[in-house]
Amino acid sequence: MKKRILIADDEPNIVVSLEFLMQQSGYEIRTAANGDEALKMAREFRPHLMLLDVMMPVRNGYEVCQAVRDNPGLKGMKIVMLTAKGRELEVTKGLAIGADAYVTKPFATKELLETVKRLLGP
Repeated sequence: MKKRILIADDEPNIVVSLEFLMQQSGYEIRTAANGDEALKMAREFRPHLMLLDVMMPVRNGYEVCQAVRDNPGLKGMKIVMLTAKGRELEVTKGLAIGADAYVTKPFATKELLETVKRLLGP
């Protein structure tokens, strides 16, 4: 069974490249363009991992991460925060509310893929 990944980002160019990268690596992918859509897709698609942009319309990534962690039905979902905000404060905040990893943009695709594989396991 393929592992499922939800890509939540409002930047179409990033979504297209992440979608291609993850599909090439054998993952089943769904996408969301804002925070509310991300939560809806998380409940319906039940991804094993979410690549979650911090700066999104409607609800930001921190709010989405908190909502996922507060939902017992989504327990076990891994969350990788993606953001251009790489300051220590933002990283600390993301990890404190339940993110499993934090990757700053621009990111090396190899580094991101290694993070995803480490979190999802074999």
